[in-house]
Formats: sequence, C-alpha cells, structure tokens
Amino acid sequence: MHTQTTPDPESLKRAAAERAAEWIRDGMTVGLGTGSTVRHLLDVIAERRAAGEWQSIVGVPTSEDTAQRARRLGIPLATLDERPRVDLTIDGADEVDPELRLIKGLGAALLREKIVAAASRELVIVADESKVVDLLGTKAPLPVEVDPFGAAIQPEFLRSLGGEPVLRVRDGAPVVTDGGNLIYDCRFPDGIADPEGLEANLALRPGIIESGLFLGMATAVVIAGAGGVTVRTREDAR
Repeated sequence: MHTQTTPDPESLKRAAAERAAEWIRDGMTVGLGTGSTVRHLLDVIAERRAAGEWQSIVGVPTSEDTAQRARRLGIPLATLDERPRVDLTIDGADEVDPELRLIKGLGAALLREKIVAAASRELVIVADESKVVDLLGTKAPLPVEVDPFGAAIQPEFLRSLGGEPVLRVRDGAPVVTDGGNLIYDCRFPDGIADPEGLEANLALRPGIIESGLFLGMATAVVIAGAGGVTVRTREDAR
C-alpha cells in the first residue's frame, strides 16, 4: 500500500527559499528579511558563497536577529545609509491575498522590513501555503507598531477601526521592537474589507509608527506547498 508523506514545514521553507534565491545575481544589494523562512535563505546564500558564487553580493538586514545570523554565516552586510538602493529584498509574510497584498510583522520587525522593502526594486515574498488567504486578517492579526509615549490612547482608536487590539507581551513583559516601540496585535473578526483605507487611517494617527499592511509592494510570491513550489507575480494578480 502506497502512503503519501506530507513534507515537513522546514523542508517546504527550504524549497521555497531555494526558489526565491533564483532572483539573486552576483553584485546585487539584497535586503534580507526576518523570520524562519529567511533563515533558510541565509543558509542558501552562505552555501552558494562557500561554493565560490555570489562573492560580490551585500545584504541589508531588516532586523538585529537577521544581522547576527548573517554575520555568523559570513555574509557581507551594509546599512541603508551605505546602500540606499536595494536591488532585491527577499522576506517572509504572515498572510498573502490574491492581489499579493501582505500582512507582516509577527516577528516584530515590520518597521525595518517596510523601510527596506520601500527602498527595493523588487520584493520577493516566501511563504508556505498556510499563509495564503482570500481576505487579509482572517488568520493572522495585524501588527500595529506604536510609540511607547501615549501607547494607552491607541487601543480605543484601533477598536474604532474594527480591530480588537492586544498589546504583544513575551515572558510577562511588553515586546519592544528593534526601534524601541511597542506592538498591538489587532484581530479583525471578519477580516479586513478595505486594506488601503485601513492603512491610510493608521498612517494619519499620531503615535502609530507603522502597520504590518504591505500593499502594492510585493513583485512576486513564492509559495511552498505539499504539491511543490509555485510562483505568483504581480502580473498574475492583475
């Protein structure tokens, strides 16, 4: 009797990272995202460099965690001040909708991830098929990064937009981002009907630094599933 084995999540992430690495060319400035899938990408880059390839690429890390991992693997790094034009960023996502709109930030690096993505000519997202949704907000909460000053005034405002905010806490203390800010994770019980409108409202609110809505930024999404790795591009989304 033939039993079909389901690939484990880590092997799916590795396969997706290898596929996303096909966008990399030697000499590129590459934005390095944050999260479990990007760790596999860093391994791929290090292996290719050890084999004598990609000797001239430079990474721009989106978090302290990624920077530390990249340094341990011997990947050359630069800051956005040094390399303000990024050729390609490869990052993960917590949700992807049919128009390649994203929710990111469960790893608490959304602000830096968004700054690097905005500086990039291309943004390739790597995700497993569990992250694919018809409507943003149906699986993942929306992270909203806020200035600690006056953070207590934000939940009422976030509730007025339909969210159910919860301050992100780890080990009994509020999570503090690399930028020194706090995060409210906002659940939207029926999903986010108008991501662009929500993003605009959040952007206008004093004290809200950034949200995990990445709209119109991804040029391609590499999706790993039990049936293999597929790629969706912005043209496909249209």
